[in-house]
Amino acid sequence: MKTAKVDGQTVTIGDVVCFKSDVEQSGTIVDIKQSYSGTSLTLESKYGFHGDYIGGQEITTELARDCWVEG
Repeated sequence: MKTAKVDGQTVTIGDVVCFKSDVEQSGTIVDIKQSYSGTSLTLESKYGFHGDYIGGQEITTELARDCWVEG
């Protein structure tokens, strides 16, 4: 099972994490990969993300170190 550390917590596919891309928002993890710059999370939002950078897209990739777990 693929896991990553986000905000000091272990997360896996299916978990929801928050991130900031123009505005604070959240997405469900659909894939976890190791890249040259760290662990990357592929996130999905069935209703589309918001903001100028990724607005309207349903999939985005964010570095785990730039994400946090709500609550």
